[in-house]
Amino acid sequence: MAFLRLVSFLVWSAVFVVVLLFAIKNAEPVTLRFYFDATWQTPLVLLVLVCFAAGAVFGVIACLPALARQRREIMGLRKELKLRQPGTSAPAAGSERAAVPDVPLLP
Repeated sequence: MAFLRLVSFLVWSAVFVVVLLFAIKNAEPVTLRFYFDATWQTPLVLLVLVCFAAGAVFGVIACLPALARQRREIMGLRKELKLRQPGTSAPAAGSERAAVPDVPLLP
């Protein structure tokens, strides 16, 4: 376990040094031009960081529908498993859910 922590620390340290060197070498200002003669002047490293963060946010947003669908499916499967477990009460006679056949669970 200590070996993994050491390797993780070394990898993150190397990433930090590379990003720090990138920031030092790219500190000159760049001008970003928009429509209607609007401009934004900022250091290049800040512009790259903003673009990276925006990409990460859009990536997370793109994953949200699949994540929500998986969570709904997991909740449904947990309810079904609860119904199939021995010792739980059967659904009421007038319930809309179909009767679950008696299937033995694997050990």
